[in-house]
Amino acid sequence: MATSPSSSPAGPPPPADGLLSAARRNLRELAHGLSHASHPSTPLLADAPKQWQRLLPYVVVLALAATFIPVTITVLTSQYGVPGAVAGALGVAQAAPLLMLAHRPLQAWWIIFPADIVGALVLLAPDPGRLDIWPWPPPTLVAYLFLLLALGLRETRRTVVAVWAATAAAGAALHLIAPSDRATGSALLLPILGAVVLVIGAAVRERGEATRRLAEQETISEAERAQRTLLEERTRIARELHDVVAHHMSVITVQADSAPYRISGLSEPAREEFASIAAAARESLGEMRRLLSVLRSDGTEGDRAPQPGLDRLQQLVEATVRAGLPVTLSRAADLGEVPSAVDLSAYRIVQEALANVVRHAPGARTQVSVRAAAGHLNVLVVNGPAPKPASPLESAGTGHGLVGMRERVRLTGGTLDTGPLPDGGFRVAARMPLPPADAPAAGPPSDSPSVQPSSEDL
Repeated sequence: MATSPSSSPAGPPPPADGLLSAARRNLRELAHGLSHASHPSTPLLADAPKQWQRLLPYVVVLALAATFIPVTITVLTSQYGVPGAVAGALGVAQAAPLLMLAHRPLQAWWIIFPADIVGALVLLAPDPGRLDIWPWPPPTLVAYLFLLLALGLRETRRTVVAVWAATAAAGAALHLIAPSDRATGSALLLPILGAVVLVIGAAVRERGEATRRLAEQETISEAERAQRTLLEERTRIARELHDVVAHHMSVITVQADSAPYRISGLSEPAREEFASIAAAARESLGEMRRLLSVLRSDGTEGDRAPQPGLDRLQQLVEATVRAGLPVTLSRAADLGEVPSAVDLSAYRIVQEALANVVRHAPGARTQVSVRAAAGHLNVLVVNGPAPKPASPLESAGTGHGLVGMRERVRLTGGTLDTGPLPDGGFRVAARMPLPPADAPAAGPPSDSPSVQPSSEDL
């Protein structure tokens, strides 16, 4: 069967009037740009931080109108011989709308542009005097350039192109009807100068928009960076706490499994209950391992060493002193029963606080204090000013130190207070709750044999 031409892979040929349709569409877009302002009627520099900057556009347009109205009237009457009443009307129509440039430049163009064309036609009536520049007298030309500059600063590229095309077309039409005794150089000069002014205004506007978008993007990036830092720190804390929780769950599993052998005379229901407890603990450990595999990044493994606690603070301080930071440690001899999560969080808070001092205030004298009072563990790290000028402390979203401290304290239900001191130092104070003194200690009873969890349960 023969294939019809319309079913060829190339498809049907384009319509013959494709160029005409595109031209009509572009003309409609240009007309829409001329009839609809691309911005609300907010003044130029309305978002400026200072009041004199917000008032500056009004001062400029007031000065322009106060200058060009009398100058235009004077030039029309003295140089072109236009009657005073007509010159006054033209001067006001061509220059008074300059007051609208601060907030409605396109609407001002719709008044000034027809007034300039009417003025050019009026200037055809009298004989040319000493100044025969036509169709745009010097005051009219300069005022129109200020109008084009305001349009370039506020309107879109499509509107700017439409304004320039209308200006050039009006100049060309007036040049064609001009008598031979008229010098029509301004008809060509205005489109050239207008194009330069429009390009400058559009470049300044687009640069301002690019700067604004860049500032918005930086704000978004800063927020995203802070959120990413927070999530990373929460993941790291979750990985560390996994070891703490896994230890307690393993102890529960071993105790439940060994109870029938350690306790004589257990009934069958009690043995089944201990077996159920051990099975539930093993299932919980399996769920924790699967959760940790989601939190852990690809290609990373868990820490092999035990999680540190307050018993390793002295080693941490000694290592920091060897790094060149003078640190003194004050730790209460008896802190009571400290939960594993609080123990780990206190160590990490001191570690991150000392790391911040090393980075941002190298050589500053630092005091570390750990006390238990009123059912809370109080951790205080205070450093003095750096002997030499150094970079400022990290701001929000740029590091993990302060973010990690806040998350760890929030996890334990405590409070954190950080901030600079009047002498130029910095203070980190954490307060985390401790269990009541008569609460039973976690772990196996003192009278039971010591049972270590097997590697299978960890």
